[in-house]
Amino acid sequence: MFNKMLNHLEEWLISFLMAAATLVIFVAVVHRYLAGVPYIQDIALKVHMSWAQELCIILFVWMCKFGAAYGVRTGIHVGVDVVINRMTDKNRARFVIFGLLAGAFFTGTIAVMGGTFVWDNGAHYAFLQLIGQTRDDVFEGPTTPDLEWPTWMVYSAIPLGSALMCYRFLQVCVSFWKTGELPKHDESHVEGIEEQAPLQVEEAKP
Repeated sequence: MFNKMLNHLEEWLISFLMAAATLVIFVAVVHRYLAGVPYIQDIALKVHMSWAQELCIILFVWMCKFGAAYGVRTGIHVGVDVVINRMTDKNRARFVIFGLLAGAFFTGTIAVMGGTFVWDNGAHYAFLQLIGQTRDDVFEGPTTPDLEWPTWMVYSAIPLGSALMCYRFLQVCVSFWKTGELPKHDESHVEGIEEQAPLQVEEAKP
């Protein structure tokens, strides 16, 4: 139940980030075009879109971090397994489990280090401010140049995305331990569309 909810949340978040980035880029391009059209440019220039590029970068960073976790779950990531596939089943299983645990260790380490960085970069100050106990010795943290958002909110993609990726590595490792199978991604398959058996020649004849 938890994994299903997490899967849906992950997919909806990635879809939202991708759609939002596409919309922002489209609006920014249209605005730039209208800014050079006579009679309209005066109105267009009054609308400031300097923040669009910064927002798109933030959206793509978040999308990539959570998309990487999605890739681990669905088996999208490219891997060189020519040597491993030539091993015996027992040795292959050992190397696969070692690789998954190494990935979990690495992403878990990034999550912890990223969380510490975010906490020291302004999240601690924001938490104290939220509970009404601000202190002068706690670093408030910088803000982004155009949007003027606290950078700790932007950098939160690192610990959150890495923690989710670590969980996905462990999830795949447990599944492989039980079933001996890894998630595989079929490029030809489209979610929501049922696969149909190919039409036989005899069936196609009138």
